[in-house]
Amino acid sequence: MTAPVFLADAALLRTGTVVLDGPEGRHAVSVRRLGPGEEVVLTDGAGTGAFGSVVAAHGKDRLEVEVAEVRTEPEPGVRVTVVQALPKGDRGELAVEMMTETGVDAVVPWQAARAITRWKAERGEKALAKWRATAREAGKQARRLRFPRVSEPASGKEVAALLAGADFAGVLHEEGSEPLATAQLPAEGSVVLVVGPEGGVSPEELALFEEAGARPYRLGPSVLRTSTAGTAALSVLLARSGRWG
Repeated sequence: MTAPVFLADAALLRTGTVVLDGPEGRHAVSVRRLGPGEEVVLTDGAGTGAFGSVVAAHGKDRLEVEVAEVRTEPEPGVRVTVVQALPKGDRGELAVEMMTETGVDAVVPWQAARAITRWKAERGEKALAKWRATAREAGKQARRLRFPRVSEPASGKEVAALLAGADFAGVLHEEGSEPLATAQLPAEGSVVLVVGPEGGVSPEELALFEEAGARPYRLGPSVLRTSTAGTAALSVLLARSGRWG
């Protein structure tokens, strides 16, 4: 079984004996019930991981670990950002979870014109916090050392600016003339892909994004939910970019 991953302060990412405590230590000791000899990985979520084994568990929330090796994972040559329109209910968290497990590098919440869900004031802050917590937990579940960044919600103009600065910019659209599976991807650099809401990307938004350099692409003959389209598209991009080679 692959060693479980725990989020840790940078100070613990060193060889020798370290102690994991707090919520992560409690999860390791009281929930996972890890014992001496079992392997674990501690990470800062930014690409560095400390690989070691459990020496002892103390109380309910302190795990003593002997770190044998520290490795830093380089950033991928092709970085993929998905601009995710706000779905209804908890489908946003589902989208973030699946995209994180698949390998997305960054997620940008987008308040699309046709999106039913609206993030306002305290409700928006709580929703963003849930997306970020979901990305963190899914990153650990997927045994990642580099967790995706979930940015502040973006407006249409901010999304257009992001697209304009990308090495590859695309918008998933059912009327796209070119399949994403045959799109010409860069050998390295940034890829930004927009996933629209349940009601689709409005003509005005599509025109704005096309002006920024983004082309419309289709995934296939069927129309996917906004909460699953990003994961399907991400799978295509990662396979074709060599990330899954």
